[in-house]
Amino acid sequence: MKLAILDLDNWREIGATLAKNKTRTFLTAFGIFWGTAMLAMLIGGAQGLEDMMRRNFDGFATNTSILQPGRRTISYKGFNKGSSWSMTQTDVNIISKAVQGIKAIVPMINRYGMNAAYGTKSTSVTVKGESADYNYIFEHIIYEGRYINESDDREERKVCVLGKRVANDLFGTGSPIGQYVSVGGIYYKVVGVAGQNSDMQIGGRVDESIIIPATTMRRAFNRGDRIDGAMLLADDNIKPSTLLPQIERILFRNHSIDRNDHNALFYFDISEQFAMVDNLFLGVSLLALFVGCGSLLAGIIGIGNIMWVIVKERTQEIGVRRAIGAKPIDIITQILSEGIMLTFIAGFAGICFAVIVLYVAQMITTNEVSTPGFQLTFGQAAVIVSIFIVLGTIAGLIPARKAMKIKPVEAMREGN
Repeated sequence: MKLAILDLDNWREIGATLAKNKTRTFLTAFGIFWGTAMLAMLIGGAQGLEDMMRRNFDGFATNTSILQPGRRTISYKGFNKGSSWSMTQTDVNIISKAVQGIKAIVPMINRYGMNAAYGTKSTSVTVKGESADYNYIFEHIIYEGRYINESDDREERKVCVLGKRVANDLFGTGSPIGQYVSVGGIYYKVVGVAGQNSDMQIGGRVDESIIIPATTMRRAFNRGDRIDGAMLLADDNIKPSTLLPQIERILFRNHSIDRNDHNALFYFDISEQFAMVDNLFLGVSLLALFVGCGSLLAGIIGIGNIMWVIVKERTQEIGVRRAIGAKPIDIITQILSEGIMLTFIAGFAGICFAVIVLYVAQMITTNEVSTPGFQLTFGQAAVIVSIFIVLGTIAGLIPARKAMKIKPVEAMREGN
């Protein structure tokens, strides 16, 4: 005996039945199509949006904070309200030794709009003074050579690491390693070419900068002990914000700042931003789940409704089939097959539409830094369609069972 699901005539009959009621079939199919597409776009879109947000911090240590001097807001020991103060390398050294829970603390020294030249070529750059420990906080991409090391910083070497764009501007496709670049009239030996993955800019993008040892930069630009600020990496089990009171005590004592003048120090806890991103996407995930469940429910209700209508319209036909010997399982298979076919075709179309929309979104948001994952995996797509088919089948069981219980005599009488 041929199974109904393998019977070509059975599928032709299903197609003819659905085609006979084009408006009803279209509206039901559109509900399934849109529900599937919405669920797929929410899943793929949520992942893409999260990738876009997280690429802002790619390569950046999450347990980090930034310290920068501001202006006094309270007059204290002869220093008027509104007066400025400067952090020093000595402050960084004291904080590193006195405050427990710090994994690394590095100075921030930047000089903007500097001219860098090699031969006849020149370009405008940001010069950044960094120490070897900066790699603990921000992971650079090393295209050639190496990054600044401890010996460079300790011995105040005149070496530099070029940003990727700077290297291209000055050397084109050639290798700059071992060459000398003039920065503000001082020549530095190139030891590496670096870049970054993230969109985060702290004192400018690495690709558009020249990095030299922090000690070398303080000497070259006559900064003495002064620095622009510092970046602090806390131990894994410690929140950077918990270290602030100890840091304030040290800095305020060293620079004659009132202990209650908390606005005199800019302290930005980046770990809190990461927590906000995590909470944001938890909310997005919950929203996607809520809307997705609503889409599923709408699709299931649509399938159930069309099954009820089909059973109602075909009561006499079903009665005749029963009268000539059709088994209950044949009736159930016939009714459910129509819903499964409609669900599969509309669901597959919805997945295809969602993939196209997600692909366009991915192309629009792709840049030189990264490509957000605005796409569904094959497994995700298969699961979405399968869920619609399974739940749609379950929704169609009630009208299918009703069709199975139709008695031939009652069906003939209702047809008359």
